[in-house]
Amino acid sequence: SYDIKQIYVKRKETIERVFADAKEKHGMRWTTLRGLKKLSMQAMLTFAAMNLKKLATWTWQVA
Repeated sequence: SYDIKQIYVKRKETIERVFADAKEKHGMRWTTLRGLKKLSMQAMLTFAAMNLKKLATWTWQVA
């Protein structure tokens, strides 16, 4: 029970933060596009940019 609570605390800090950043910083709160294909493309590009940003931060910290 205690271990599971710790997992959920970590989830708030890591996984939920990604979606919150996408909404606040990358304009995913609203959309001007219509259609599933266009929205999927926008979401994939947004998350790809977020992953590249995360990768760049990791490599800068190591160097």
